[in-house]
Amino acid sequence: MNGEHIFDLEAYKARIGFQGALEPNLKTLRILAEKHISTVPFENLSVLLKQPVDVTPAGLEQKIVFQNRGGYCFEQNGLMLGILAQIGFKVTPLSGRVRLESPRDFLPPRTHLFISVAIEGEDWIFDAGVGGFSLTSPIRRILDIEQETLHETQRIVFEKGKYFHQAWTGSAWIDVYEFTGETMAPIDREVANWWTSTNPNAKFSHNLFAARAVENGHRIAILNNRFLRRHKAQVVDQTEITSADHLLDILATQFNLHFPPGTRFGEGPKPWPTV
Repeated sequence: MNGEHIFDLEAYKARIGFQGALEPNLKTLRILAEKHISTVPFENLSVLLKQPVDVTPAGLEQKIVFQNRGGYCFEQNGLMLGILAQIGFKVTPLSGRVRLESPRDFLPPRTHLFISVAIEGEDWIFDAGVGGFSLTSPIRRILDIEQETLHETQRIVFEKGKYFHQAWTGSAWIDVYEFTGETMAPIDREVANWWTSTNPNAKFSHNLFAARAVENGHRIAILNNRFLRRHKAQVVDQTEITSADHLLDILATQFNLHFPPGTRFGEGPKPWPTV
């Protein structure tokens, strides 16, 4: 999966609207986080279209950079591992378990990939692949410190032998994902991506997701048949998606995701419009 692929950094800069030199420093990392999350949508549409999810460096670049698509963690952070390393950052792929809407007594699969970036003796977390909580600003990999991002306030805590990445909702801290600090080797990413994209019981097989950060601390998202706008962690507006063509229009106008007329995601009755 690592290979010797050389990414077209100029094409990537054009994809996200980055101007200037790509240098391995904190300023660049912050700009990349902001522009990537506001430009490249989180989405699982390839899974619903029964398309193979290619997580080779060349495949990720082709889909996200040249085809103007998005993806989920193994795609988004898989691409960024290669991009950041080529810029000159020292990066480490880490594994986690997404905990959004999951109680602590439930054990979710270890199917999240995120990135630790070492800069001048400090470790930072870069995560473009956790949906509506993807980091628009990198956060320090340090415990018990509230850290502001361009969107939510975040923190990392350590409880019962695990680290929990949490976000502030305005009234409570919620678990985004848990991790142990274990490196996620290429073969583990390959297996976890295969399970995520092909298992009929995986959440991406029976839910439609899209998410993107927008201005003034807002985010937009599609969850099945709902189009939502959120500020921080609070939903401020939502619209019912009433038809398959309505869904295609929202994907195009709000997420810059363009599919041929008549495209349908999945087969049979679904919690999102298919007819």
